[in-house]
Amino acid sequence: MSKLKVLVLDAVREDAIIDLKNKFDVTIAAGPKNDRKWVLDHIAPYDAVITSKMKFNPEMIDAAKNLKIISTYGVGFDHVDTAYAKKKGIVVSNSPKSVRRPTAELGLTLILACARRICYYDHTIREGKFISSNDYANQGYDIEGKTLAIFGMGRIGKLLASFAKMLGMKIIYHNRHQVAPKIEEKLGAKYVDFDTLIKQADYLSLNAPATPQTTGIISAKVFKKMKKTAFLINIARGALVDEDVLIAALENKEIAGAGLDVFVNQKKVDPKFYDLDNVILTPHMGSATHAGRYNLAKESAENVISYLSDGKAINQVN
Repeated sequence: MSKLKVLVLDAVREDAIIDLKNKFDVTIAAGPKNDRKWVLDHIAPYDAVITSKMKFNPEMIDAAKNLKIISTYGVGFDHVDTAYAKKKGIVVSNSPKSVRRPTAELGLTLILACARRICYYDHTIREGKFISSNDYANQGYDIEGKTLAIFGMGRIGKLLASFAKMLGMKIIYHNRHQVAPKIEEKLGAKYVDFDTLIKQADYLSLNAPATPQTTGIISAKVFKKMKKTAFLINIARGALVDEDVLIAALENKEIAGAGLDVFVNQKKVDPKFYDLDNVILTPHMGSATHAGRYNLAKESAENVISYLSDGKAINQVN
């Protein structure tokens, strides 16, 4: 009896998918094979696919005539038409557990780097300047006693809140649903409406998925309501922010700065960001630690193993 076929559309850690390769006929489509046309031409016989970025719209899903499950290599699944997949009887699962800690750690790193102006200090030295720490304009910001405002209190948001609490920050949050009172008490977190969230934020951290409701939610109106000393931290999705408006807010000092790991166009980041001293840019590295990527590959593989072997859908999002 021939093995079920699995297509992996990323250069994943192969030592993390040994169980997958032992159970199924696995093709790793890295390099030239990780191309939309190649996938459209070859996906028909595959029973499962693991993907992080390739768009699975109706065209791709219709071409995948034998597909039973799409497992996303990451927590995000906005590149998959989940409703159309469900209509076609295809399970869509994401991999939220493995990205939780490394992404929350990067969020904390960006908060600290913004507060203490790490990148600004670094490049002044590289330019041959040793600026004075006595000059008020060169000094950074404290975080103890400051308010971390979290938009999206999921797994990552909760862990980030726990880090911030240990550093003496106040925690407020806005979410689709208020979390359980026991969790609020443990984190020292207070649920507020969106308007209160943005007005009280010293550090506004975006941790929500990109949906029709959240796309573009960080708009010109938001920046006008934020404190001039506030920082925006985005470790979620670039689509949540109107980037043109953010750039103007940074240029005009409407807010103190930003730490961005995600962008609207990740293949071509707006070059206007490059000349700004009050923004820190990282190339979507939230889950990119050695352990994080091993665990991510393993989790996305386990989604497939569970469904194809036992018919049990884990981490299902549709």
